[in-house]
Amino acid sequence: MAHEKTRYKAVIANQTYTIIGRETKHHMDIVTKLINEQLAELKQLSPQMDNEQAAILMAVNALSDQLKKQERILELEEETAELKKKMIKFTELENRVKRMEAIENEAREVLKENGQADYTIKNHVEAQQILNEKRKGQIKQKSSN
Repeated sequence: MAHEKTRYKAVIANQTYTIIGRETKHHMDIVTKLINEQLAELKQLSPQMDNEQAAILMAVNALSDQLKKQERILELEEETAELKKKMIKFTELENRVKRMEAIENEAREVLKENGQADYTIKNHVEAQQILNEKRKGQIKQKSSN
């Protein structure tokens, strides 16, 4: 959630910085804490490193991590788009199957009405043919009346 710009006083490596931004105080407290922890860790690993060198190394690491995360986000967005396409196809297929089942059920009802309830419909095409024959009969009946 975007907030109005605020001023934040951050103490990093015993120096105070005024940061102006839209983030919450809580967010900036966490950022400041992480920066100080990482600086301390770098200084412990390489005591000869000064604050500027450590800050540059942290910036390089941060940008590297950011790029990796952006690449991962792009990959996930592509995967999401592919999954959406597959879901649409799946839904279309599911709807087709439901329509076919409805046609087959309707054909079974026609067979039942004609006293052929024990007849087994072999496939969707046969079910459609049964319905077509019924409709032809209805049309003939209407035209003869």
